[in-house]
Amino acid sequence: MRRLWPYVRPHRARMAVVLAATMLAMLCGLGIPLLTQRIVDGPIQNGETAVLPWLILGVLALGLSEAALFYIRRKVVARPAAEVEARMRFDLYQRLQRLPVSFHDRWQSGQLLSRATNDLTTVRRFVAFAVIFLIVNTLVVLIGLGIIAALSPWLVVVSLCGALPLIIISFFFESRFKVVARRAQDQSGDLTTTVEESALGIRVLKAFGRGPELSKRFLAQARELRSTELNKISILAALWSVLIVFPELSIAGMLGVGAIGIVDGTMTVGTLVAAVAVSAYLRWPTDSIGWLLAETNQAASALERYWEVIDSPVTITSPDSPVPLPAPLRGHVRFEGVRFAFEDGREVLKGIDLDLRPGETVALVGATGSGKTTLTALVPRLADVTAGRITIDGVDVRDLSLEDLRTVVGTAFEEPVLFSASVTENVALGVPDVDEERVREALRVARAEEFVDQLPWGLATRIGEQGLSLSGGQRQRLALARAVVGRPAVLVLDDPLSALDVHTEAEVEAALRRVLRGVTALVVAHRPSTVQLADRVAMLVDGRIAAFGSHRELLDNNEEYRRLLSSADADDKVEEEVAS
Repeated sequence: MRRLWPYVRPHRARMAVVLAATMLAMLCGLGIPLLTQRIVDGPIQNGETAVLPWLILGVLALGLSEAALFYIRRKVVARPAAEVEARMRFDLYQRLQRLPVSFHDRWQSGQLLSRATNDLTTVRRFVAFAVIFLIVNTLVVLIGLGIIAALSPWLVVVSLCGALPLIIISFFFESRFKVVARRAQDQSGDLTTTVEESALGIRVLKAFGRGPELSKRFLAQARELRSTELNKISILAALWSVLIVFPELSIAGMLGVGAIGIVDGTMTVGTLVAAVAVSAYLRWPTDSIGWLLAETNQAASALERYWEVIDSPVTITSPDSPVPLPAPLRGHVRFEGVRFAFEDGREVLKGIDLDLRPGETVALVGATGSGKTTLTALVPRLADVTAGRITIDGVDVRDLSLEDLRTVVGTAFEEPVLFSASVTENVALGVPDVDEERVREALRVARAEEFVDQLPWGLATRIGEQGLSLSGGQRQRLALARAVVGRPAVLVLDDPLSALDVHTEAEVEAALRRVLRGVTALVVAHRPSTVQLADRVAMLVDGRIAAFGSHRELLDNNEEYRRLLSSADADDKVEEEVAS
């Protein structure tokens, strides 16, 4: 939790004011029992009524001051607590943007969402309330015990006899509570993941009638979370019982000892009233310490989960001294002995040597699992090679800044991802300052301009989450337009036409022929029609390039290539028949 200080440090002046206001407010409350002692031992016992109005006004002034100071505390603390939460949420989001794709493949999105929302809300509550009162209430309890000691040493001994066991038992309960609190936060993340997946996959769930099955899964997770929360409540209930019993025993002991002192003449009634009043005032600071420790433990668990993400290594970064892009950029791409293995040691690419000449289009073909998508992800450094290197115009892509690299390399994925934004914002994602004409040009290339103009507000139409309000072919065409809008020197297209019907595919292919002229392109292809866009074809088999040449050469000389394309051609014919 010490690592929270850099976020709080810019607001230390405000936090100091909050601490001071809270401390003064509590001291005002402690002052009232002392005035009560003066009233009992003075005007009440001796009949000196002249000073009574002043003492009553003093009590009123202390009460009003306490209320005003608590008002100041709440007003002043709101801004720094909210800004700490906002800054931490921004840093978490920035970290998630920088972390490699492999990190996001391992982590459930619901766990990340719960860290960015629920956990940081817990941290804000800790900064705004728990940490302040944990400090102040501890000091107030010590000061209160000091006041009781000044009134009567015997009474403070009785108070300590109740306080020491309370501290020991509180820490015992808190050690149990911390474990349960962390479990509840993790289970909340799992539940968030299930809800998110259900919302995004609602069409699939309905189509396959799997809603009831996922409902059972959700119900099981919800019951687990409920059980954990009830466990938390049972621990807190036991803790609160202890917190209530021991102060009550202390007050009872003080009344007994005080009564004996009054009978013996060693203590005044006012002293006993003041000591009991102080002890009663300390009830809330004493009781709250257990709850504040629980809040602190929840905040500690939330921060632990937060740092788990922040501390995850960013393995793909720009070099300290990036090499500038050659000018003019030719787009000569070379794969030299490229190998790639996942973190579990499974090697996907086993020594790829491939030369894409400037302005050349090379198609990648291969069976499922041969490494095509992995190979294309290495060019824009969505992943880094395990061995070997990839160069653009002779410069290793790892020596370029990520911004420069991803400016010159345009990408379109097989699964098009669209955002809840306008058509223009989705297409111009990589080049936000592009004008409308460039956006329309990209849409024309992707044969998307016609259906976009038919949308209710044209380019300004906001498409739904993940673009689910559009058909698969429409989403893929928008993703293709996004890839070409920046006029990149290198295009990486991972089967960009898979969701298009055969007629639309023909139109997009015709447009792509114009776009690919003068652009170096690496295209993952499954359809023979897409392969024919390429100047040369590389066939991947088990992570290696088994054949390389023109489409005609491979058809004539490679039986495996013919078999691979014949199965894809059969699928195309079935699709044509369905479309007709």
